[in-house]
Amino acid sequence: MSQNSPKNVAVIGAGPAGLVAARELKREGHIVVVFERENQLGGTWIYTPHTDSDPIGIDPNRRIVHSSLYSSLRVNLPREVMGFRDYPFVATKKPNRDPRRYPGHREVLDYLNDFASDFGLIELVRFGTEVGYVGLLENGKWKVSSRKSENDDHVVFVNEEYDAVVICNGRFTEPQIADIPGIEVWPGKQIHSHNYRVPEPFRDQVIVVIGAATSASDISREIAEVAKEVHISSRSALSGTPKKVHGYENLWLHSMIEAVGIDGGVNFHDGSKVHADIIIYCTGYKYHFPFLETNGIVTVDDNRVGPLYKHIFPPAFAPSLSFVGMPWKVNEMVLGIGMSI
Repeated sequence: MSQNSPKNVAVIGAGPAGLVAARELKREGHIVVVFERENQLGGTWIYTPHTDSDPIGIDPNRRIVHSSLYSSLRVNLPREVMGFRDYPFVATKKPNRDPRRYPGHREVLDYLNDFASDFGLIELVRFGTEVGYVGLLENGKWKVSSRKSENDDHVVFVNEEYDAVVICNGRFTEPQIADIPGIEVWPGKQIHSHNYRVPEPFRDQVIVVIGAATSASDISREIAEVAKEVHISSRSALSGTPKKVHGYENLWLHSMIEAVGIDGGVNFHDGSKVHADIIIYCTGYKYHFPFLETNGIVTVDDNRVGPLYKHIFPPAFAPSLSFVGMPWKVNEMVLGIGMSI
């Protein structure tokens, strides 16, 4: 988009990707509106004790809570590489801040608020406004339909046209669940890590955690402090299991789950079996754009969004439709600014 021809641009989401996209667009002289369904910016870095009404997140009619943060979460990268390239994530002397090199999640949210304030982005954000539809019109513009709850019994619906849309709605809201033989008759409780907040509800119970990435590691060790037993099921554990995790008396590593049964048993491929009370799925998330209508041109297939040029532009709609923040297992701050420039 040329700086000499300002465009009206809708940015969906006021998390890290949406904020940096809005800043770059503003710098180029475009007229930017950021849609944010929460009442504050920060995206996935907003902590709330509330969770989805469906603990495993598969009911399409569930009450959805955007955040996936657990209370104890700290960043797993040093702050020196966590910040935007031209806005370092440095410790400040402001009150109630976290100066640690690996700070807690609240420090990241405060950093994002500082970023938005310093670059004049807050006035661009429509808080409490959820986008329900994005689709291309015959005139080449994009229709964006949104709704905002003014109070408990009054919702305002707005239809607008934009020259371009940037989708930054995050990737940690729609849980992905493992397919386990026998789960339909297994009597225990199930929860996705998206809805995990604190360990206390798991006290004195036998827990199976599925997954071996960061959240599985954090959650299994935290729960082990209060649970009777914790058993981690990992597809990368190909031999030597089951085995006790070093430093814990009640934490074991197993291979993948083979099946579960009506007796509450969980059978692993390594031949071991435990009777568990709860299964926690630390199995990641699915890309989800329920508001976007492209007549099948942009699709999510096997959790891959495409076709996208450089993981950003669908060729059929470039440059008026773009996605920022799509790749995962990367530094989202560095990724966001790199994809927005």
